[in-house]
Amino acid sequence: MSTQNPSVTMSATSTSTADSARRIGWLIRHQAIMRYRDPGQVISYILTPMILMLVFKPLYQRAFAGTGQGTVQVVTGPLIMFSVFTLAIIGNAILVEREWHTWDRLRTSSASTAEILLGKMIPVYLVVVVQQAVLIVYGCLVVGLPRPRSIALLAVAVCVWALALLALGAALATVLRSHAELGMVSDIGAMIISALGGALVPVSIMPGWAAAAAHASPGYWALRMLQAAVRGDTVGTLRPAGVLLALALAFGAFALYRLARGWGRSHLL
Repeated sequence: MSTQNPSVTMSATSTSTADSARRIGWLIRHQAIMRYRDPGQVISYILTPMILMLVFKPLYQRAFAGTGQGTVQVVTGPLIMFSVFTLAIIGNAILVEREWHTWDRLRTSSASTAEILLGKMIPVYLVVVVQQAVLIVYGCLVVGLPRPRSIALLAVAVCVWALALLALGAALATVLRSHAELGMVSDIGAMIISALGGALVPVSIMPGWAAAAAHASPGYWALRMLQAAVRGDTVGTLRPAGVLLALALAFGAFALYRLARGWGRSHLL
């Protein structure tokens, strides 16, 4: 009766893990270089909400006079809206490989589908997190957003929302066939998700049908989560975070399923 040496098994496992980390690292480096060489979208999605915050600040302060919520709304609303626009950046990270006919080469390499997806998405995830962080800091220093009571809760809200957007963008990239389709869907989707979510006007003053539909928008949960995090409300932050994590898991599983079965192949364009 043969027995397997535990040390040999552990060594093989650690080698396999190291190889996987190395492959993911190379993919991350490649994607980071692509983002660095094409920063236009990221800059636009940071500067535009900054301008909107200043322009709409007097309006929101009058609308929320006496409540102290005007500044919170004017910062978190554009932040959520323009973070949704990053779906185009996320989707392009996958779609560009298909358009260049290099996705097939990635699939024939030793990297698994999960490794490829991680390598493509991690740099973009950091971009989305940084975008939100910059806008929050700007809101505090320039617009007058009250200092968040819990940095930890705010970090949770930012990271969870970025994860949900990442999964949604990856799922879109496995369905759409061109940059034009992706741009159309991300632009229209951003307006719908953010508008129904209360990024433009609070849900409480929306028409009845819009207020009812708001709960189906990821932007609604993201806005509630972010505003609760600014207030330091733990329960109000974690409940929407749970909803968004569930959405992220569903969209991420869908993207992985599609890519693992060849739906990223270039001939499907």
